[in-house]
Amino acid sequence: MKNRKMLTRVLKYIGRYKYLLPLSLLMALISTALTLYVPILIGEAIDAAVGAGRVDFAIITDRLLLSILLIGITALATWIMSAINNRIAYRVSEDIRNEAFVKIESLPLSYIDTTPHGEIVNRIINDTDRFAEGLLLGFTQVFTGVLTIVGTLVFMLVLCWQIALVVVLLTPLSIFIAKFIGTRTFNMFKARSECEAEAASLIDEMLTGQKTVRAFGYEDRATERFDEVSGRLERTTLDAIFFSSLTNPTTRFVNSMVYAATALVGALIVIASGGDGALLTIGEFSVLLSYTNQYTKPFNEISGIFAEFQNALASAGRVLDLIEEPSEQSDEGFTEIENCEGDITLSDVSFSYSKEKPLIEGLNLDVKKGQTVAIVGPTGCGKTTFINLLMRFYDVDSGKIELDGKDIRTLTRHSLRTSYGMVLQDTWLFSGTVRENIAFSRPEATDEEIVAAARAAHAHSFIKRLEGGYDTHLGEGGEGLSQGQKQLICIARVMLCLPPMLILDEATSSIDTRTEMRIQRAFSEMTEGRTSFIVAHRLSTVRDADVILVMRDGKIVESGTHEDLLLKGGFYSELYNSQFAH
Repeated sequence: MKNRKMLTRVLKYIGRYKYLLPLSLLMALISTALTLYVPILIGEAIDAAVGAGRVDFAIITDRLLLSILLIGITALATWIMSAINNRIAYRVSEDIRNEAFVKIESLPLSYIDTTPHGEIVNRIINDTDRFAEGLLLGFTQVFTGVLTIVGTLVFMLVLCWQIALVVVLLTPLSIFIAKFIGTRTFNMFKARSECEAEAASLIDEMLTGQKTVRAFGYEDRATERFDEVSGRLERTTLDAIFFSSLTNPTTRFVNSMVYAATALVGALIVIASGGDGALLTIGEFSVLLSYTNQYTKPFNEISGIFAEFQNALASAGRVLDLIEEPSEQSDEGFTEIENCEGDITLSDVSFSYSKEKPLIEGLNLDVKKGQTVAIVGPTGCGKTTFINLLMRFYDVDSGKIELDGKDIRTLTRHSLRTSYGMVLQDTWLFSGTVRENIAFSRPEATDEEIVAAARAAHAHSFIKRLEGGYDTHLGEGGEGLSQGQKQLICIARVMLCLPPMLILDEATSSIDTRTEMRIQRAFSEMTEGRTSFIVAHRLSTVRDADVILVMRDGKIVESGTHEDLLLKGGFYSELYNSQFAH
């Protein structure tokens, strides 16, 4: 039932290329028909050569030349069919891979945050490739196999129904064996794919955190973890391959029994004919032996690929499960933001990542256009979560957030998020040039605008010192740059687009104090007239904010200017003094 449902899902993708399927079937039909006709020609040639003094060389020559011609046409038809099947299989896998990648862009961040990234990569790359290989095998061998079985059976019934009956009674054993083994290999191959995904996730984690791994001497424990996962992968792979490999020898054994029975029955019928061929000629007997081989061969091939097809379906199921994950709510019919002012109101907002652990409860806030709002507080108090809610990376559980008087849940995510410029503590640079990384926020920006943004972020001087300047190619994650230099490029990226609202989440945490002072001046110019939210642990960076919100346990416990909060002598004062106590 599970396999049938999976096959139905796969057929929807194959259906997109239904115009190619009839052509592939036509080539399979031509190839099979000619393959079945050639033994008849060979049989006629044999009959023309049997008997002393009765050899007809004209018939023999004619039949052999015609056979060679038909074999050539068969090879051409088979090649065309294979080319078409390749096109279908790899186009289907490309469609699935592209849909899976697009799906990532629409998945809720909660899914991305809770699913190992290596597993997602494994599904899109390895599982899709394995599915394509299984699908290609299925198309190429099942099409011709089914036609061969039907065709040979018809010809055998015409030539000798007794032998046809023997073949039909014995060959179902191959089907039962293949089905018995194949249905049990599906879960084995699925378990293997899951182990592969776990191994890929672990490798991804260790590569990403390689410096930390080495700094804390975690190499041996990392190796132990990988050995354990690799061991499970080896066991599941061996189980799946061993069990599926039983199909071929068992079906070959059945096929050999069928061939022996055909030879025995056919020989007895030829002997009973008394040499006059009234019941069966020697040439017809040779044709029947050839047909028996051709009839049983597809059973062997189909049973062999049946296990592979189970593997392909298991892989397809994993990637299709990703594609069918619920997306974020569609923005269709929602309002696009026009002329964003930057007035933000939070009314009785509550949110938690899990129901067992409440985080933000009853949060109220009113931010006017152009205000700079600093958010401070101890780790885990909800500062970053607050930012996630503003950007609609997560939706509130209750209450509402309004932008210019409109509930942000009625606005399109794209227009909402492009209204913010964001610099995070965790830098993100992709593999490409420095110029491309800065222009990420505005791909159409001119070189002059890119340089101006870099100057404003105090990144121009170090960029010019790089070997290729703005055309220097950066590795994945900006390898080769210091953490501070990466951060400066991220700041330049925001400087380039300058949207109406800004979010700076520990934006200067990786920058030295001297550069930070320059960046703060640049930020002051950048935030002029723009609603800005600054998340900071270093309270020296938020002194000039219009409003400082002090968060604790998901609530705003204090708010006011730097001077006002110090005079109150409350929680902010404690935090500030603890940072500057001697």
